[in-house]
Amino acid sequence: MPRTSGTQLERFLATSSDDGYDGLRLVRLPFVPELLMHLADDAIVLQARLEIQAGTTFYPFWTNAWAGGQALARYVLDHPDLVTGRRVLDVACGCGVAGIAAAKAGAASVTSNDIDPFACAAAGMNADVNGVGLRLVEGDLLDGDGGDAEVVLVGDVFYDRDLAARMAGFLRRAMARGAAVLVGDPGRGHVPEHWLQLLRSYRITGLGAAEDSGITEVSVLGSVR
Repeated sequence: MPRTSGTQLERFLATSSDDGYDGLRLVRLPFVPELLMHLADDAIVLQARLEIQAGTTFYPFWTNAWAGGQALARYVLDHPDLVTGRRVLDVACGCGVAGIAAAKAGAASVTSNDIDPFACAAAGMNADVNGVGLRLVEGDLLDGDGGDAEVVLVGDVFYDRDLAARMAGFLRRAMARGAAVLVGDPGRGHVPEHWLQLLRSYRITGLGAAEDSGITEVSVLGSVR
């Protein structure tokens, strides 16, 4: 099964500690306690270290389990029939929480995709600690239609107008060829209205990244019931 190497990322883990070092720690997610994730002790400090290592500026979204991704993972685990025995694609996977939930729920296969190679490595490491396998694909898939995926998962990516437009086009093409779509969104304002059905809303407190501490509701939307 293809894997993006986690060697560079594992170097950071090797220099971390459980008592607040500026690396990663293993966390049981409060909203999805079935899953363990390697998340940042301090995302800002870790971002600075990674930028020095990579020689470029970027935001490591995979260092947090964002509210939309956790809600989507929760919904998938509570409704395993949506993914059981099916080919699943988790787009912009970040830490991999939604795809790992799908694998736990019995998906035939799960492809986790991100443009950030560190995200692919993190998703692979998180899959390992949860005892599941992912097919990891690095790169931009948004000009396509999701290939042969029967279910497409998107957790918390509608935070930017331009990205949202590209993601909506991608998801519409996937739906047009018959794929089911599930989206986790905490109301960031860029999900097209009257497009997907509201499947479930969750009341939350302090879920996900520190900057999202004010979010009190997160929704799962989709093309299926």
